[in-house]
Amino acid sequence: MSAHPSSSSAAATEEPGSPRATRVLVLNSGSSSVKYQLLDMRDSSRLAVGLVERIGEGTSLLRHTALTTGETRERAAEFTDHEAALKAVAAELAVDGLGLNSPELAAIGHRVVHGGRTFTEPTVIDEAVLAEIERLIPVAPLHNPANLTGIRTATALRPDLPQVAIFDTAFHTTMPESAARYAIDVATADEHRIRRYGFHGTSHAYVSRATAELLGKAPEEVNVIVLHLGNGASASAVRGGRCVDTSMGLTPLEGLVMGTRSGDVDPAVIFHLERVGKMSTDEIDTLLNKKSGLIGLCGDNDMREIRRRVDEGDEQARLAFDIYIHRLKKYIGAYYAVLGRVDAVVFTAGVGENAAPVREAAITGLEELGLAVDGELNAVRGGEPRLISPPYARVAVAVVPTDEELEIATQTYALVGKGQRPSGPESHA
Repeated sequence: MSAHPSSSSAAATEEPGSPRATRVLVLNSGSSSVKYQLLDMRDSSRLAVGLVERIGEGTSLLRHTALTTGETRERAAEFTDHEAALKAVAAELAVDGLGLNSPELAAIGHRVVHGGRTFTEPTVIDEAVLAEIERLIPVAPLHNPANLTGIRTATALRPDLPQVAIFDTAFHTTMPESAARYAIDVATADEHRIRRYGFHGTSHAYVSRATAELLGKAPEEVNVIVLHLGNGASASAVRGGRCVDTSMGLTPLEGLVMGTRSGDVDPAVIFHLERVGKMSTDEIDTLLNKKSGLIGLCGDNDMREIRRRVDEGDEQARLAFDIYIHRLKKYIGAYYAVLGRVDAVVFTAGVGENAAPVREAAITGLEELGLAVDGELNAVRGGEPRLISPPYARVAVAVVPTDEELEIATQTYALVGKGQRPSGPESHA
């Protein structure tokens, strides 16, 4: 099912749709933080970036960089809520002549973690959209409430400006039912919205498309396995520009071994911990989401530190690294089978872009699948998309830095550029 913004549009003077309105503010609102970037979509350049941390936790910190001048400013203050934080962000932008009242601001793009099956594309936000995001809180209790707060605060500051939601789950809504359905009772699953949704979709969309460009082909021509490896990690199988499978599921807990999350476990582990370990649901939730993965295996979730320990002969760190790589190989192999033909395996996000040992270990042993890594190319560090496979490799192996903020801005501006503006609540169910 697809959610569409209102088809009626209002002509904007010095607003979205006008020649001068080429800027997009991207907001990523967490429970106690706001990350933001201001981009000029004429050339996709960044004008300002920043972060507000510890909102509502006493002394907050705002770090703002004006890329037009290179100046970075920091200040500590008591931001009791997101409204106070966003007002402070607006004030910092205004100092640089980039304020929210500028006629050059076309729209505000919001990262929204969970859009369920309803939202399959960028969507101009109205009351009906807000209601649906709120209705999805039970399947995204940590993220959607914070996203809603950011949207409502930004709307209050600029009620005349289009607010656009870009959903983490949207890219994965193209999965076939055979991949998205869990093998449990259908009526129960439908009643409680239990299915594979997937996350990091904005990153997977950007990276799969950039990989096709790196190969000199159109996205529709290539099959790609994307490995988004950060503190949170996910894999996706992308056939012809459309996701056909992904490792995260109902929540971001499923799949790969992550910094603090377990990834795949036997569901009966939960029953065992309840019955034998006498642990509560909340305790098990905390265990699997915050005390598992790499930090549970060796006490560290920073891959740089883990590799340092491995190099020094630390057996616990070596085991954690081996488990991490074993899971990665399983997903590469599984998605190779799902796709049938693979043109590229691509690494992205903090670990994927920077940890050469992870890339080498994940691909080593897969030569029969046409995969190989060139040691010298793999050792090169850089901010541009690049191949790290040798010329003879049948399947390309690449490193493509993700850029979720640019993807959000691009999708937001493309939608606003159509002149589509919200005209009031309508059904998106």
